[in-house]
Amino acid sequence: MSDINQLRNRIEEVTLEMIKMLKIRMDISREIGEIKKNTGKGVTDENREDNLRAKVITTCNELHLEESIATKFLNFLLNESIKAQSDNKQTHLSIFLKAKSMEQEGKKIIHMEVGEPDFLPPLIVKKALEDVFDKGFLKYGQAKGMTSFREALAKYSSKKFGVDILQENIIVSPGARFSVFNAITTLLNPGDELIVIEPAWPAYKDCALNSGIKVRTITTTLEGKWEPTIEQIEKVINMNTKMIILNYPNNPTGKIIPEKLQDEIVNLAIKNNLYILSDEIYSEYVFKKWKSILCYKYDKSIITQSFSKSHAMTGFRIGYAIANPKIIELMSKFEALCLTNVSEPIQYIAMSALAADISENVNTIQTRINILIEKAKEMNLDFISPDGAMYIFARINQEGFNGVEFANSLLEKGLAVAPGEGFGEYKNFIRISVCQNEKTLMEGMNILDKMLRDK
Repeated sequence: MSDINQLRNRIEEVTLEMIKMLKIRMDISREIGEIKKNTGKGVTDENREDNLRAKVITTCNELHLEESIATKFLNFLLNESIKAQSDNKQTHLSIFLKAKSMEQEGKKIIHMEVGEPDFLPPLIVKKALEDVFDKGFLKYGQAKGMTSFREALAKYSSKKFGVDILQENIIVSPGARFSVFNAITTLLNPGDELIVIEPAWPAYKDCALNSGIKVRTITTTLEGKWEPTIEQIEKVINMNTKMIILNYPNNPTGKIIPEKLQDEIVNLAIKNNLYILSDEIYSEYVFKKWKSILCYKYDKSIITQSFSKSHAMTGFRIGYAIANPKIIELMSKFEALCLTNVSEPIQYIAMSALAADISENVNTIQTRINILIEKAKEMNLDFISPDGAMYIFARINQEGFNGVEFANSLLEKGLAVAPGEGFGEYKNFIRISVCQNEKTLMEGMNILDKMLRDK
């Protein structure tokens, strides 16, 4: 016992020394964060991380230490640094909440910062709201969702995507965001890595960071038509890589990547045994040829969908995921732990909404996109016309332009737009939503035009 006690004491000494070193590292990280903030640098530096990762692997080889253990530990340290340096990062949600506060004080705000359609849900939703009490959908239910709703979703998805979907492939969630969080948290472990192609909806990174997952970022550019290269993706894949997230049509750019490129990405994921988490929430709003990840029939793919955009049901908080039944089982256990089940009344209403004709919603958004494109061209904004979704992601070519500062200044003029910084390292970009009527859109764009001219 004396030997084991000595070893335990040694472990305690080493552990406490590691904690002291961690404190020193976090203090240095915060100092670096302040310098980045003051100089306008982004939080994540992929090249710097790659250099450090290479040194860690070299040290592992010298010490005969298992590489995966050390690199997972490194990922923990890098994530903690990112958290420390991201405290005050502003996104479209920050602007939205500030705009709402200003409205409560009596200020008129034109909301072009969020993807929340101004039109009403289908009329059938109103009827379902009236019926739900009498139908008796008022009790606890299955974590995966009501069987009748999942069967309806399976039938709807099978017809829409031309693949065979069964109710066993479906899990209902309170909005697509929860399905994204669920998939990341359930299928990956702390220290694992996932790939995100930016610009991207900030929730992907936030969900991963909250779950201890390291995000490896693929940065795309306006000049490159927002398309990643296979070489970029191959470069970041290692033994800890477990998932790649795709989002097409893309938020914020509206980009749909060429089918050949998508085929190559899917094949690369299959070759490396990666999960593919495909956020297809904008699949109703496509203005060119588009192919769902469902069409590849890959067992490790998870597709998330929602009623928020397609059926203008943002406040109902109802979405779903489509995946292999084994994945659905894992996700359902986590969902049961977190929320028991999604509200049955809301599930019934969404099930009724599946019967609605939403083609007019699609026509409305496409018309507004076209109007916004023409106005943005008149204003000499630098952007690529979107292939889908409901946004324009525009670069402002003014020296020293900062999207966060600009978005906050615009609020004082009565217009809310999303700063590009929320979607990656795009400080000189803004995202403009088309979720207002044509008159309001033009009023908002005129405010933006004047602000840019006066700047």
